[in-house]
Amino acid sequence: MDWQKIYDAFPVNREYIWLNNCGTTPAGLHAVRDVSRFLEDYSRKGLLTQTATYPGLAKRIKTILADLINCSLEELALIHNTAEGMNFVSRGIELQPGDEIVLLENEYPSNVYPWRHWQDKGVSIIFAPMSPTPEMFLQSLIGLLTPRTRLVSLSAVHWCTGMPLPLAGIGELCRRRGIDFVVDGAQGVGMQPIDVKRMGIDFMSFSAWKWLMGPLGLGVFYISKDKMDRLKPVFMGTQSVIRDQEYLPYKTTFKPTADRFTFSTAGIIDWVYFQSTLEFLNAVGFETVRARIFELSAHLNSRLSETGFTVLSNQFSETPTGITVCEKPGTPSAQLLSLLAREGIIAAERLGRIRFSPHVYNMPEQIDRVIEVLQGA
Repeated sequence: MDWQKIYDAFPVNREYIWLNNCGTTPAGLHAVRDVSRFLEDYSRKGLLTQTATYPGLAKRIKTILADLINCSLEELALIHNTAEGMNFVSRGIELQPGDEIVLLENEYPSNVYPWRHWQDKGVSIIFAPMSPTPEMFLQSLIGLLTPRTRLVSLSAVHWCTGMPLPLAGIGELCRRRGIDFVVDGAQGVGMQPIDVKRMGIDFMSFSAWKWLMGPLGLGVFYISKDKMDRLKPVFMGTQSVIRDQEYLPYKTTFKPTADRFTFSTAGIIDWVYFQSTLEFLNAVGFETVRARIFELSAHLNSRLSETGFTVLSNQFSETPTGITVCEKPGTPSAQLLSLLAREGIIAAERLGRIRFSPHVYNMPEQIDRVIEVLQGA
């Protein structure tokens, strides 16, 4: 693989060393080219342009994603963000007073706020504490589940520690006990191998703008065919129903696919952008992308450890991750982040630690520069 060519395809590398890709990912030249081409043609032809069409974009985006997570196109809907998908599940599913929902300790708000309304209805929310390793987390979760547990909603990867959760083990546990398994895939899809069928995931929502390099404001919602009719749509629009291009007479029957949740006109420019980034990643190969991310992260972990940093992923070294979370004993992380920012190195602070997340367009030399700056501190 010509990594230099990929490096050159991302103009951000001329401005920063961007190591916050599990937060947001800057656009590559392929996305700039494809969006510009669409806008130029749209300015002349409007929706008569054939540069990109809603049906064509939807099919291609879903085809790539369906292959990535092992589902059918009919089980995917293009939405706006992770929280929207989580609300679709939380507001559309039926629970009873006395039931229990299990969430994750220090979870990202998108997978907490959508569930809170159930507390007013007599449903308990229990938070599973984080553990140092995926295996320990699974054992801890087993002890939390009760006959009243109806739903478990967890992130694929913890955003504050970088630890991937044992989704296959959790999915099997939920299957055996008749518990719905919901996944916030924002930090996982594109970086971790996620097979929704093998892992027994019933519902999953994730954003486009992290490991998938897509635009802000676009997300994806997966719903297993087995649960399609169990989840009542809370919104209804022109595109929710069958024969949606036939506006009159009004319809009362929802589409039989997940498209019922893409209920009205979407941002077509976002879809053009997203298709472009997915085509780029697909051309490189998602397994190759994943291996490169893990390679860069392993290099960063090793260099940080040599420099006296405590690296959390060393505790679960047998489970690769693209998110490196670390701290330097005796030195405030905020101080180090300010130093890095002054040198054009972009990272984030989570729970008082520094979080790095390289992507396929980064280079080992950029990692070495990070270490050089930290050593200078």
